[in-house]
Amino acid sequence: MPALKDVSLDVLAGERLAIIGESSSGKSTLALAVAGLLARSATIGGTINWKIPKSQTSHSFAPPSVLPDISPKRGEIEPSSPPSPISNVAGREPTAELLISPQVGEMSGRTEGGAVARQLSQPRDTIPLLGRDIGFVFQDPSSSLDPVMPIGKQIAEVARTHLHLTWREAIAKAKTLLERVRLPNPEATLHAYPHQLSGGQKQRVAIAAAIAAGPKLLIADEATSALDTIVQAEIVALIRRLVSEDGMTLIFISHDIALAASLANRIAVLRHGELVELGETSQIVNAPQHAYTRALLDAHLGLDAEPLLDRQGTSA
Repeated sequence: MPALKDVSLDVLAGERLAIIGESSSGKSTLALAVAGLLARSATIGGTINWKIPKSQTSHSFAPPSVLPDISPKRGEIEPSSPPSPISNVAGREPTAELLISPQVGEMSGRTEGGAVARQLSQPRDTIPLLGRDIGFVFQDPSSSLDPVMPIGKQIAEVARTHLHLTWREAIAKAKTLLERVRLPNPEATLHAYPHQLSGGQKQRVAIAAAIAAGPKLLIADEATSALDTIVQAEIVALIRRLVSEDGMTLIFISHDIALAASLANRIAVLRHGELVELGETSQIVNAPQHAYTRALLDAHLGLDAEPLLDRQGTSA
């Protein structure tokens, strides 16, 4: 059974898009596919297009883990012609688009082990690279952080690798990032280990590492679901501020429609691997078209909760 079925999205540069749905709806699979993080055994196909002005390209090296095609209904991959389905790195102009269109493109050459080594039809400096062009924040920072490496070195390693900094420069940048994510005593935190921090502090470190190389797209995959309600609100506010300050595009994965409404400009609703509704946050919250979306809203409001946080979803 495919995890995703004909999912097609346009994401504008600078936009905050939330993807919501219940467990096993396919939202995290979609996020991992965009980032090129699915297991090698996955059967993958489809298209991701990054558009920017021709004068802008990334200088990063792209390893084979970057997915050229993402399509849940076809298990075949080959470099696309004409240009690669991942064509350019998304810029920050409001008119730039990130296209996720699994139905586009003909493919041949079945892969037995999923996304394995393959030849790239585009120059490597025009293909988005995880870490440099795409930042990813995972659900559980305890799993995503190295338990035996100091916090400062983990963040500095990202900056050093993708920005070609010296270790001294990278450590200085790591300290600045710790200040930006509002961690107390950044100097001491540089030398701390993950087990010495709280869950919320570890997630702030993970966010700092995700934005260390200045990515154009930030994907937060259930980044607040392992935290208590107060810390959730703080992390959402932090993500909103950083995205606004750095001009990043945000894809925010959540099962919580209230949390999504407090952050996103638009909301996409997934169910059983299918995109059932997509629209402006105000439309999704106040006039949902699909019965499943209405059920998600009813489940929230039926708990005698406060009204959905910032129903317009546009506050910064």
